[in-house]
Amino acid sequence: MARILVNDDDAHIRNTVRRALESRGHHVTLVSDGAAAEAALAQNPTDLLITDIFMPGQDGIVTLLHVRKTFPALKVIAMSGGDSTGLIDLRRDAEMLGAARSLAKPFTPTQLLEVVDDVLGMAGNAP
Repeated sequence: MARILVNDDDAHIRNTVRRALESRGHHVTLVSDGAAAEAALAQNPTDLLITDIFMPGQDGIVTLLHVRKTFPALKVIAMSGGDSTGLIDLRRDAEMLGAARSLAKPFTPTQLLEVVDDVLGMAGNAP
């Protein structure tokens, strides 16, 4: 299965995503900010990056821009529940900047797996 890097500052979300992905047999690595995501990508082959957009430190948009330059073939899914005010949603911007798809938080494990399967080109191949 795929090697997936999950980047989110919320440990609960990271672990929920990890459990869903591992239930499908994916190998999952977890990080909590953009700089750590870039370091992990430089050290380990990865098929898919799932990144939150709004995070302290290096946010997901900056990470996406760096990843597009350094790893242009890497597939990226951006996820977000919006900013702290609930008024700003940058998921469309992330897609315009190179994310293959985006997910609105909160999402169900089923929704996550459907998007991951689609992005990895595995739709219809799930057990």
